[in-house]
This record gives sequence, structure tokens and C-alpha cells, in this order.
Amino acid sequence: MEIKNVTILGAGVLGSQIAWQTAFHGFRVTVYDIDDKALDAAREKHKGYASYFKANYGATDEDIQNTFGRLTYTIDLAEAVKEADITSESVPEVLEIKKDFYKKLASVAPEKTIFTTNSSLMVPSQYAAETGRPGRFLAMHFANPIWEANIAEIMGHPGTDKNIFDEVVNFARAIGMVPIPLFKEQSGYVINTLLSPLLGAAGNLYFNGVADYKTIDKTWIISTGAKSGPFGIMDLVGMQTMYHVMMLKAKQSGDASALKRAEAIKTNFIDKGKMGISSGEGFYKYPHPEYQSPDFFK
Repeated sequence: MEIKNVTILGAGVLGSQIAWQTAFHGFRVTVYDIDDKALDAAREKHKGYASYFKANYGATDEDIQNTFGRLTYTIDLAEAVKEADITSESVPEVLEIKKDFYKKLASVAPEKTIFTTNSSLMVPSQYAAETGRPGRFLAMHFANPIWEANIAEIMGHPGTDKNIFDEVVNFARAIGMVPIPLFKEQSGYVINTLLSPLLGAAGNLYFNGVADYKTIDKTWIISTGAKSGPFGIMDLVGMQTMYHVMMLKAKQSGDASALKRAEAIKTNFIDKGKMGISSGEGFYKYPHPEYQSPDFFK
């Protein structure tokens, strides 16, 4: 099957990026979210990405005009997927929300449509049954921002059709990603399996009062040559995701410290609108965080 029409389900930080990247690479893209406010926010993000691509990737005015011409937006789920060859889902990281959403999606999507999830925390088998097409369902996970961290981790479940898996690998490559195929289900894929211990160790140092977050980030950046430290990464990931990660860990393991950290993130960040880079402030203020200044390392 030739993939031409792509539907992005969820127009948040990553969903809006996936939509732009896919349209820029020549695919017709429909962006779906539950209300006009979310779609208006996605449109604004796309205007920003247009400027960024012109400034950093040599995109021409024609490239940008053509990209916008391939983007449409809707709050009608049936309308969004009526011609979809493939979908990319980025709805909230809560299992019951995922299951409920896929039941609704399965009832309106054509039989041909391949479903992919961008879930960071869960594996496809946890809600494959709800898709109504387990053979045509798998994960295609992106890192943030997707045009700089341009990997697409492709992970099936035991019931995923091998031919569908290969089609998604080829699609990821066609939209400018480097496909990262996984041979079995792994919560966290490759990138988050590597990243989680780092963020967890940083959290231990910070929440246990060993060092402040700037000192921890400074140590990591100087020692490894990384662009940012673990708390800068948390801002990039977003506080909502960090909260869900901590809550899931607390639920699965009964870890009281994880629950405490989740509550701290909610109280000190989410409740104050400090969602990370997406809102302009998390641990640091953006677009010019302290760790990008030479003075940070004095």
C-alpha cells in the first residue's frame, strides 16, 4: 500500500511537530484534536516551524507554501480519518484514555488504515485489542524536537503483521526520520530506556537535597559535552509527561518517593503553568535558558 494521506491524532507538542514534518516531506496531513483551541495552538506552532525551517533548514517560500497547502485541521474524528492510510496518535499517557480513544477510532477509520501510537510509556499490546485491527497496529515513537532528534522508534507487538511493520519503517524514512526498529516490546523503547536512569538519578540528587538542579545540569554538561543537563531535558519532555511517568511508577511499584515527586511536579510546576519549554518556563525560562549562557559555567 502506498501511503499518501496521514492523520495526526492529538495536536500537542509532538503531534504538531509530526504533522509539520510529514507535510513538509510531501504527504497530505489532517490534524485532529478535540477542540478548536487545540487546533488554533497547532496552527500557531506551524507558523513558528515555518520560520524555523526557513532560518535553519534552507526552506524556500515555495516549500513553506506547499507544506501549509498539505495541512488541514478538524475536530471531527470521522472526517479526520476518512481517507487515512496511516495515523499517528499522541493522546494523553493514560491507559484508559488510550483504550477509549482507540475504540472510537476503530469505529470510524477505514479498514486499510494503519494505526500507530506515539506513546512514550506504554507498549502496543496494552491496547492492541481496542484497535480492532491488531495486525495493523504498532508504535512509531518520536523524540523532541523531531527534526533534530530525528529518530522514529518502530515497535510492534506479537500480533503486528511483519509487512505492516516494514511499511511503517519505510514511511518513517520517507518523512526524514532514521528508523530504529525494535525486535520485541520494551517500555521506554531505546531512547527512554537509556534516558530514564539519568533523569531518575538527577531527581534523587535534587529531591534528596544533595545538589541544586543547576549544579546537577552543569556537572552533566561539562563532563559529557551534552547540549543540556537532565533538568533541561525534563523541560523538553514536559512536566505533564514527567508527572505521568512518576504516577505510573508509583502505581506499578508502590514507590512512595515517586508519588511524592509527582505531587511536587504538579504543585510546583503544572499548577503554576510551568509546563516546560512548551509554556516558556519549567526549571528554566525559555527561549534563552541559563544553561545556554557562558556565565552558567563560571
